[in-house]
Amino acid sequence: MTGSLERSVVEELVRKSVLKRLGRYAPESSGAPNPLVVNISARHCHLRQDAVEVLFGAGRELTPMKWLYQEGQFAAEEVVTLIGPRSRVISNLRILGPCRDINQIEISFTDAISLGFEVPVRNSGDIAGTPGCMLMGPAGFLKMNEGVIRAAPHVHMAPEDAAYYGVENKSYMRLRIKGRTGLTFDRIMVRVDPSFKLEVHLDTDEANACGLGPETPCELIK
Repeated sequence: MTGSLERSVVEELVRKSVLKRLGRYAPESSGAPNPLVVNISARHCHLRQDAVEVLFGAGRELTPMKWLYQEGQFAAEEVVTLIGPRSRVISNLRILGPCRDINQIEISFTDAISLGFEVPVRNSGDIAGTPGCMLMGPAGFLKMNEGVIRAAPHVHMAPEDAAYYGVENKSYMRLRIKGRTGLTFDRIMVRVDPSFKLEVHLDTDEANACGLGPETPCELIK
């Protein structure tokens, strides 16, 4: 019994140390089944396999460069250039894999201003009626008639996390960011799936507004 307790303590300390070194925050244990992780989601895009082949050549598949916190998700080596209104561009837009069944680009409010068009806040996958753009890759161009969004803040969690917090899939929570420039986000959409790890995604504007860093205390509130 003692040995088992000591092992669990060691595992918790190692988990916290790893998360901090990765730039994530792991709160003190409070009975929660999993540590809370809040990550900054920089601008990126998700593409269908046929779109990857248009941009990079027939038969081309995404090459994992860095594995992300969610199981099976990765930042690819492949990047594209986004061409917006009046030929304003964002270069080196990272593709995240694996491929999906829709083409979607996620940028911040600041990015949208720089590109010169209005981009709505949407949940991932909800792209109907959103602006489009042109993507340029080494093998060709891809015209998107829709799919550019500002991703709504959201939290991924497993069923045990949802039970602990008393929430359901597609419900909303609040995220309290503490610290000198702390603030509270009132609409954090909940996504529940057995494969998910407990992780909140904020974009770069949102993270900068509250001074989010590796040591910043954060709290999810129903």
